[in-house]
Amino acid sequence: MSPVFLAGLVAPVAVAALTALVGMAFGAGWALAVLAPGAAGIVIYHLWNLHLLARWTRASSDTAVPEGRGAWRIAFSDLYRRVRLRTAYQRDLAHTIERFTSAAEALPDGMVVLDAANRIRWANAHAQRLMGLDLARDVGQALGNLVRQPEFIRYLDTGDFIDAVVVDSHRDAGATLSIQIVPFGVEEKLLISRDITRLEAVTRMRRDFIANVSHELKTPLTVVSGFLETLQDLDLEPRQRTRFLRLMQEQAKNMQRLVDDLLTLSALESEQNALTETTFAVMPLMLELSAEAKALSGGQHTISLDVGPDGDAGATVVGARDELASAFGNLVSNAIRYTPAGGTITLGWHVGEDGSGRFSVADTGIGISVEHIPRLTERFYRIDRSRSRATGGTGLGLAIVKHVLLRHQAELDVASDPGAGSTFSVVLPAARVRRVAAANATAATVAPTSS
Repeated sequence: MSPVFLAGLVAPVAVAALTALVGMAFGAGWALAVLAPGAAGIVIYHLWNLHLLARWTRASSDTAVPEGRGAWRIAFSDLYRRVRLRTAYQRDLAHTIERFTSAAEALPDGMVVLDAANRIRWANAHAQRLMGLDLARDVGQALGNLVRQPEFIRYLDTGDFIDAVVVDSHRDAGATLSIQIVPFGVEEKLLISRDITRLEAVTRMRRDFIANVSHELKTPLTVVSGFLETLQDLDLEPRQRTRFLRLMQEQAKNMQRLVDDLLTLSALESEQNALTETTFAVMPLMLELSAEAKALSGGQHTISLDVGPDGDAGATVVGARDELASAFGNLVSNAIRYTPAGGTITLGWHVGEDGSGRFSVADTGIGISVEHIPRLTERFYRIDRSRSRATGGTGLGLAIVKHVLLRHQAELDVASDPGAGSTFSVVLPAARVRRVAAANATAATVAPTSS
């Protein structure tokens, strides 16, 4: 039996016993006279304790428990213990919810909790950013009214959530989202959104790479195969045979250049291919590039050097000389290919105030439209395929340049106007550039030359 119940019986039993004794000794009138005040006292006592209980329950949780007596003391103590336990449970529950919320906010994916009617109940910051939501404004709103892409609406309405749906972001142009819904709880849903823009770009590049390699190899192979059939089936004059053989050799060289560039890219991308660094002088490399440019031009262009003051001319660079020479040479050869005869090509080298080094190739060629510039370093990306093939390019040169620069923490800066020429600049970080004093640079200084 409950201790509170037993303690509560003490006062009524005592009053009843006293009333019975008085009644037996003095009669029923005296018994009633004793019973009435006793009963009133018990009622007042309980009302007072009820008042204390009501006041305590309305007070803050840290208010001391009332001091009761008898059954009320036991009741107050038991109730206080239960309140303490419930408060601790609520505190632990709130802490657990806070931890889960923090964990959900830290996830790299967007998460939205939906009810049975696809109304928003909660969303983390990533989901708000990816899907253009505002939790303070959109709680209780139907998600289909806020995200209106037809593919997503169909996905949401069908209820078939086995696979994710891929949609274009209505918030960021060019961004792609993967969205999947997972049912949980009682008719609730968890929507997971992920930005797969880079993954889609890599997939597209891989797909384009395979198609382009196949095409680039198929074209010269078809030409060579056709010439071989002609040489086998027809009795050609020596002059025609020589011409066909020369064309076949050109196509074979094109395939060789393509394979060489693919192998170079593979080597640059390999983590096992460590960067072999040396410290080398810039001016000898600039003179080599200038000589190569003149040889490639064959006297059809004006080739000049634009080098900064003596300290710039005498600068040294820390890096893989062969790789940087290949990257710089690629920019030079591109300038010659896409600059009409009579144009000017300027090779520049300057050290900035921040200590960074800038190698540049400026030409007066055909120029590049601004929409093409971000994709120039993609493999096989060509602005004009027919012109690129005619000039002997493989479509991999700038991709090689990009990877060389990444290995040297350098950046490629492109400025161009259609019809007005282009300037390709390689910016080397200050940590890789050493600028020498003017007195030590005199021997390396070369006046600008042209041809």
